This record gives sequence, C-alpha cells and structure tokens, in this order.
Amino acid sequence: MKGKFVDKETWLGLARAAHASTSFGLLGGEVIEVDDEHLVLRLPITEKTLTPYGLLHGGISLFLIETAASSHAAYGVDLTEVQPVGVEVNASHLRSATEGTVRVVARVVRRGRTHIVHEVDVLLEETGELLSRGRMTNYYKELNQ
Repeated sequence: MKGKFVDKETWLGLARAAHASTSFGLLGGEVIEVDDEHLVLRLPITEKTLTPYGLLHGGISLFLIETAASSHAAYGVDLTEVQPVGVEVNASHLRSATEGTVRVVARVVRRGRTHIVHEVDVLLEETGELLSRGRMTNYYKELNQ
C-alpha cells in the first residue's frame, strides 16, 4: 500500500483542499495535525450542528468520527492503489455541548494489510470534556483489480 507517499505538510495541504468543498469543510471543519498514529480535526459548534433542542447533534459526532478515521486511513497509503472505505462505525455519546469547538482525535488501534481500526474521541476543546467516543473500521479497497 505504501508507495506514492507525500510528506506530512503536503498531505495536510491536500487534505485541507479536498475537504474544503465537502460537508466537513462547509460546516467550518479543519484538519489540524496528522502523523502515522493519529489525526486531529476541529469543528465549531454552530446552529448548523445543533439539534432543535440546542444540543450538539449526535449524528454530527458520528460524522466527525468517520471523517477523522477515514481521513487518517488515507494518510501514508498510495491512493492510486487502494481507497479506504468505512465498513463499521459506532459511538457512545457521553456528554452534551451547546457551544464552543469540538476537537476530534483519531488514534490507530490496529493496522492490518486490508483494514485499519481507529478509536476516536470527540472533545469539547475549551474544557477537554469527552463528548463522544467511537470506533471506526476502514477496509482498503484495491482499485486496480
């Protein structure tokens, strides 16, 4: 899978550009940092991310868990050979938030030849409180078959 790897700063620039016109980018999300074992995202809590009751929507937390894990799964692999495809995601919502910024940290639990598993924390950046914790599995789908 390794092959056409670019350096970290180049990858971050490419990831930021790729996300700019997606739902993540349009909601104000940004990719903050990445290395072989983790990736960090940020997203402001706005009226677009809240439930009608004024709480951060649980679906947004799951969306962020999948975005972080899938983005990290694409780091350091040759995307002309394989594409990470989500096959499982789950989460527990532990605390609610009404304002601020969420910080999302995806960490590798296990990396195999065909799959990668991440544990992902969704935190309220201002307090460090854990809002949600999830797990995501991506399958590396071969493109040249």
